Amino acid sequence: MTNKFKILTEFVKDSSCETPNVETYLYVKEYLKNYNLNIDITSKPLKNRLIEVNTKLSYIDRTKSKNKSHFEITYASIVRIDEEVKDRKIIEKIILCDVQKEIYNNLEKTFVNLLSISGFPGIKFEKKIDFEQLYNQRLN
Repeated sequence: MTNKFKILTEFVKDSSCETPNVETYLYVKEYLKNYNLNIDITSKPLKNRLIEVNTKLSYIDRTKSKNKSHFEITYASIVRIDEEVKDRKIIEKIILCDVQKEIYNNLEKTFVNLLSISGFPGIKFEKKIDFEQLYNQRLN
């Protein structure tokens, strides 16, 4: 099966690592295990069958602690959808699943590097995101 799309380019559109003070840094460094990875995918149609797909990763502490850092990256992909693809459901699957499977390794590596140079080295996201499963759950 051939792809019904082509990723023309991908880049970091926005990134943020905010730690307000030393006390927060020391606290977060010790309790970073409390943070959870979130993903949010949005898209914007451009022209000539191009779509901008924005994949945002956030690393969030859901506890009630006052000492929190903010970690977030938005990764943009410019995707060309093939001419024969007309069905919205197929385009939706391309954006939410197929493109994500292709870009995720670069996105994760970039995000981990950003966390590392922000003073939090050694972070690894052990659980890989199964975009196919997430897409199918969304349909149910």
